[in-house]
Amino acid sequence: MISRMRKTRVNPLEIVQDNAFIWIKKRKIVPHEFVLEALADLSPRTNPMFGCLAVYVADKIALILRDRSSNTADNGVWLATTEEHHESLRREFPNMRSIRLLGKKGTGWQVLPVDAPDFEESALRACELILNGDYRIGKVPKAKRRKRAR
Repeated sequence: MISRMRKTRVNPLEIVQDNAFIWIKKRKIVPHEFVLEALADLSPRTNPMFGCLAVYVADKIALILRDRSSNTADNGVWLATTEEHHESLRREFPNMRSIRLLGKKGTGWQVLPVDAPDFEESALRACELILNGDYRIGKVPKAKRRKRAR
């Protein structure tokens, strides 16, 4: 008769407790957190994107919050919009401009720069427009491509 050897099991909780410092992950600071607070009634969701924080409302990407140490001229609140709405939005946000990082002369994305004198006021006004369902801010992201089966 073959005897079965009993395997010793380690309680995973013991490992976590003994090496807790390994499992603790430093939480990143949310740039321009007041924007998320202003949109709280819409239950926005966020997703890291390009070292920034994308803000989604329902099925649309509405904003990207950026506060990076490189290319600081584009720090601020990025508005997801289209070129056809730039002129009307510029009347509401005189300091809004195209994002320089994107390199193109004109893009759908626009930035409310953090170094503008009216930055917080403009960012909160953009939140107000989103809360009121303004069609000029927000884009439905393109569907992700499916991976081909090999």
